[in-house]
Amino acid sequence: MAVGKLEITSRKPFANGESFGDVGPYEQLDGTVYFTVDPVSPFNDTVTDLKLAPRSNTGEVHFYSDFRILAPVNQNKGNGRLFFDILNRGRGPCLRNFNNAPDLAPDVPLEAGTGFLMRQGYTVAWCGWQHDAPDVPGVLRLYPPEARNTDGTRISGRLVVTFVPNEPVNEVFVSDRNHRPYPANNLEDWDAYMTVQDHEEGPETVIPREEWRFARSRDGQVVPDANYVYRESGFEPGKIYQVIYSTTGAPIVGAGLLATRELASFLRHGTDEEGNPCAGSLEYAYSFGSSQSGRFLRDLVYYGLNYDEQGRRVFDGLIPHVAGAKHGEFNQRFAQPSSQASRSPNNLFPFSDCEQTDPVTGQTDGVLTRAAAQGPLPKIMYTYTSSEYWGGGGALVHIDITGERDLEVPDDVRVYHFGGAQHPLGTSYLRDSDPANGSKGQQPFNCLDYRPLLRAALVNLDQWVTNGTEAPASQYPRLDNATAADADSVSEALRQIPGTNTPNPYRRFHRMDFGPEPGVATNVPVVVGEPYPLLVPSVDEDGNEQAGIRLPLTTVPLATHTGWNLRHADIGGEGQILSSGGATGGTLAGSTIPFPATRAEREANGDPRASIEERYASREDYLAQIKAAAEEMVGQGYVLAEDVELLVSQASDHYVELTSRVPEAQAADD
Repeated sequence: MAVGKLEITSRKPFANGESFGDVGPYEQLDGTVYFTVDPVSPFNDTVTDLKLAPRSNTGEVHFYSDFRILAPVNQNKGNGRLFFDILNRGRGPCLRNFNNAPDLAPDVPLEAGTGFLMRQGYTVAWCGWQHDAPDVPGVLRLYPPEARNTDGTRISGRLVVTFVPNEPVNEVFVSDRNHRPYPANNLEDWDAYMTVQDHEEGPETVIPREEWRFARSRDGQVVPDANYVYRESGFEPGKIYQVIYSTTGAPIVGAGLLATRELASFLRHGTDEEGNPCAGSLEYAYSFGSSQSGRFLRDLVYYGLNYDEQGRRVFDGLIPHVAGAKHGEFNQRFAQPSSQASRSPNNLFPFSDCEQTDPVTGQTDGVLTRAAAQGPLPKIMYTYTSSEYWGGGGALVHIDITGERDLEVPDDVRVYHFGGAQHPLGTSYLRDSDPANGSKGQQPFNCLDYRPLLRAALVNLDQWVTNGTEAPASQYPRLDNATAADADSVSEALRQIPGTNTPNPYRRFHRMDFGPEPGVATNVPVVVGEPYPLLVPSVDEDGNEQAGIRLPLTTVPLATHTGWNLRHADIGGEGQILSSGGATGGTLAGSTIPFPATRAEREANGDPRASIEERYASREDYLAQIKAAAEEMVGQGYVLAEDVELLVSQASDHYVELTSRVPEAQAADD
């Protein structure tokens, strides 16, 4: 067993001892898990630099992680399922995504929200897997071993850090989202250099070395600092900057994949004598990851790491959410797991589960190639929004890399496109800016809340795994029925809406060459080659997407919903796709573009979309249609019956907001 010790440092009631249906109260366990892994095990072969880690006298590699578990106080009342939530930058996304719990600061006690996962009886677990997660109370981290040269010295190498300011600044921390950086190993390194681009597809200009330095401002003085870059003339908002420099110290980032696998296996198979707090209570294990952590799950399977050191399959089912066709910097030397820079290992081939050969590079691979050779595959449900098609290569998951034909989705896989939704959860009211990160869009942010679809997906996954009940059919854009189209034609249709601009330039995947050694880049920066095709969901006469699982707000619409928004002139980079995290490739924001409220407004603006008052006789008429659409989705298996009331309530709020310019009496009379 690769878990050497699980040390519980805190044990307390969860949610103030609230009781959840027949399952009863839960408790929260926090602590540290210590790992002892075999660097030469064939089940660990794909972990970059693991063989270069220091070893104990018995030949093992040691490291540790923070962990957290929510378990029924009476585990006999649980459902026998482990729900392993992959942390997103040190924080667990599942309570917000499945329980509708609030998005709290990491040092604030967890809240149960609706208690969905608890009422279902799941044991929920988290494990620190990210080595550079910030030292913030409540954030869970991995403490990995460090790779060494054969003579025992520390490893040095070059890396690229990318940043995009949302406001004028003079200094930038050389990490993404204030995570732990790789410090420059020579403050006077004149081989280090910095480039700037107007946009991702634009030419690079080298900023003269004498114009910037490794430094920061402190108490009115500019002082040397290996973790910052400073430029007297400043960094412009909306520009894309890259700094290329050398660092020393190579943490084995892929140890996070092993930590996740082995803690899940231990909770499932470990005994009471071995210190397993869940001993004998778990029969099945599922894992969920959102965005960064969804990509983490894709890589866990891609690297063949869903089988533990004893050859047992760990996760029976996976839900990689809003991952698109991306991978991540989760198993490379000098990896930056939180970075979403487009010129990074995030966007490397392969993209699809089935094996393909790239006609340009000759490379042959598939996301499930290794896993399929090991044994039975887990059931996988990929859940995507429109954002992943416009900014995450989503079509490459199920359309071949020439862009000419649909691929067959494997029997053990479902692909669910949430039509018209944006990457993060939709906003509860329409706003075009987020003061938390300084982002501002040209349109209001997307309001679609896809959480009811996730809850149904989990219930379907469980039934698929445990009793063989086939999950509802995949729903995604296809070439053979024209619901997938080239981005130019879809953009042209959307530009018919008054005041609507479309992405310029597009965000494309390119072929990239980091060098011949997997996981260790020798081409720094990367050599960029030909682009892959960009295909996106086609739209109807209202500008709403025609494919995928469409929420009632899209089938009974009051607005056009897109998976992209554009940067506002106030934050620079006007017209580029907006990443609400500020960095290139960050959390992609979408748009909700309201229909005209009245016929008069439509005619005055020349809007081709019918107005709200022309579509619905009254609020009651509108909500009746919403309820009927929601109940139809229940019958199809894409929504749970318990969420119908929520969908109607959300639609009611949406209607009030968008018709506030029209008296209800007028809307009812027309």
